[in-house]
Amino acid sequence: MEEGLKLDKGKVKWSLLPWPSLRVVAEVMTFGAVKYAPDNWQKVKDPEPRYFDAAMRHLTAWKTGEKLDAETGLPHLAHAACCVLFLIWFGLDGGDK
Repeated sequence: MEEGLKLDKGKVKWSLLPWPSLRVVAEVMTFGAVKYAPDNWQKVKDPEPRYFDAAMRHLTAWKTGEKLDAETGLPHLAHAACCVLFLIWFGLDGGDK
């Protein structure tokens, strides 16, 4: 049987993502969607300094030995990752919407 052709050189390799880590990030997002509303994070006023501050609070808690957020029971690093993802979104094009 002849080998098939797949032109995927140079394309994004989604399979490289650490899926178990992304799952806890999605769990944080789900908690936020229930507590506030889906996509509420996109509507926060003055988001960049606020999400930066939130990311730093979670990173500081993690660095000083507190692995899990008291309210959610989920890793502080997952909360920080959400904040960083928000900052990326706003930096790419989300803030222009």
